[in-house]
Amino acid sequence: MKTFAACQVFLMEHMVKLLRKENAMKRTLVKVFTVVLGVVACVCLLKVSMASAYDVAIDLPAGLACADFGLRIEITGSGTQVYKEFLDKNGNLIRTLSAGKGWDMLFINASTGTTFPIKGNGSVSHILYNPDGTYTYIATGHNVIIFFPTDVGGPFTKQYIGRMVFTVDAFGVSTVKELNGKQVDICAALSN
Repeated sequence: MKTFAACQVFLMEHMVKLLRKENAMKRTLVKVFTVVLGVVACVCLLKVSMASAYDVAIDLPAGLACADFGLRIEITGSGTQVYKEFLDKNGNLIRTLSAGKGWDMLFINASTGTTFPIKGNGSVSHILYNPDGTYTYIATGHNVIIFFPTDVGGPFTKQYIGRMVFTVDAFGVSTVKELNGKQVDICAALSN
């Protein structure tokens, strides 16, 4: 399995809430997700497959990432990434840093076959973990964010080039706090 940082798909908050009780497991989960998108949230909701035309494919059912249709994401390339964890004096994860060049991604409307390609570019992501189980995600550069219907304003799938900040509460609900730069609504682009 390979990495991509440039256009990260932010499904991680849904995985982390499942494993909040074990800090070691959470650190492992965060690292795996940041490095490998093939390990995605809620395995029962997502179908991940491997094939020769792409390195990883993720199928999201209608209403999860785009309101009106299922979304397939095919990931290819050879993204490179640096990942670092920061722990407090008690060994608790307090921050992660992920930076580098990502993979190429092809978004596909599962109903019509319409495609939207994104070339892998650079990004930097910081996740700040709070003792109350909440965290703040800060990303700069080229990123993709997917909000589920349970997130504030979701469902949506958007590409951001610039800076974005969102928080995740103790129940795993994400809320956008800051967006600066260019954005592309991938669901809208695939609806045409």
